[in-house]
Amino acid sequence: MSVLVVNSGSSSVKFELVDPDSGDSIAAGLVEQIGELQGRVVLDYRGETIEKRREIADHTVGLAVAFEILAGAGVELGADVTAVGHRVVHGGDVFHEPTLIDEKVLQQISDLSSLAPLHNPPNVLGIEVARRQLPNVPHVAVFDTAFFHSLPAAASTYAIDREIAKKHHIRRYGFHGTSHQYVSLRAAEFLGREDLNQIVLHLGNGASASAIESGIPIDTSMGLTPLEGLVMGTRCGDIDPGVVMHLRRSADMDVDAIDELLNRRSGLAGLTGVNDFRELGKRIDDGDADAVLAYEVYIHRLRKYIGAYMLALGRLDAIIFTAGVGENAAGVRADALANLRGFGIEIDPERNMMRSKEARVVSTEGSAVTVLVIPTNEELAIARAAQKLARTTTGV
Repeated sequence: MSVLVVNSGSSSVKFELVDPDSGDSIAAGLVEQIGELQGRVVLDYRGETIEKRREIADHTVGLAVAFEILAGAGVELGADVTAVGHRVVHGGDVFHEPTLIDEKVLQQISDLSSLAPLHNPPNVLGIEVARRQLPNVPHVAVFDTAFFHSLPAAASTYAIDREIAKKHHIRRYGFHGTSHQYVSLRAAEFLGREDLNQIVLHLGNGASASAIESGIPIDTSMGLTPLEGLVMGTRCGDIDPGVVMHLRRSADMDVDAIDELLNRRSGLAGLTGVNDFRELGKRIDDGDADAVLAYEVYIHRLRKYIGAYMLALGRLDAIIFTAGVGENAAGVRADALANLRGFGIEIDPERNMMRSKEARVVSTEGSAVTVLVIPTNEELAIARAAQKLARTTTGV
């Protein structure tokens, strides 16, 4: 039996059929270019790639085509799927754990859209479509913010008028929680230590850092929204709030224009025009000064967070790199941890250059702090959370 995991974005939907017991991926696919005449649905199943191109007017059509491809490949969703797990970006201060979806929960997720206007609305669309397609199985929402719900008040509180903060639910929520939780648990298992103090660096197009003490997060880089923190592919990360007022007054930019600038036209893309690390590397090799500066800014911010979290934890046992950049960019790992031998951190150049889909150590034997690369698997984490809740609440 399997769990269907759905991650619905504004113009694309990722889906994966997962065996939560074995951890195996049965089938994985992507619906992209939703709303376009030449939409694309691609499915990887048993070593074969199946692709269809057609007009995908909306999420309903996109997921219908995805289910059609799955059925054509021999996957009987109605018979094989015991639950559907949905990634939902923002749970606000309402949802702190995986939640069985009904009409009330769906409305609450929709009501939280003001906190994540780019993410929660398409999440809701994906849930609505999947519930229509598979009405007889439990649907479970797994929230990106849940893992960080218990952050200490000192780490989650913004220093603004407390009544305004309370009224408008303004606090640091944190994101990528499913990944940080999964990877930190894998690190503890890998090293055989429940008391592990670790820094997890989830570095992809979106990027975040967390400080985790014996399995409990004590700080994370993202805040009210996924905009705060590290430099990212298209997001600026930490920035003086005064920049927003300055742009409003001097550039006559409205809220939507500033939102677009900081979320979609900043970060590496804002500094260089590209947000792909492979392309960035090529430009650096070609001597592109903008690319060099962008990379230096990226590493500088990353090292600041590593240093801050070392101090916050007091004792550091492990640093974990994960997600697309963290898992594949050996240079980023080396530069982020360069010249830290005095802090007990030493990368092994040969180990660091090795590539593997398995968890691995990239620090030297003598490094007091173990540096690991652990592939994240948010889909498996969501599948297991959905299966667990479905079994508990419905006996499936």
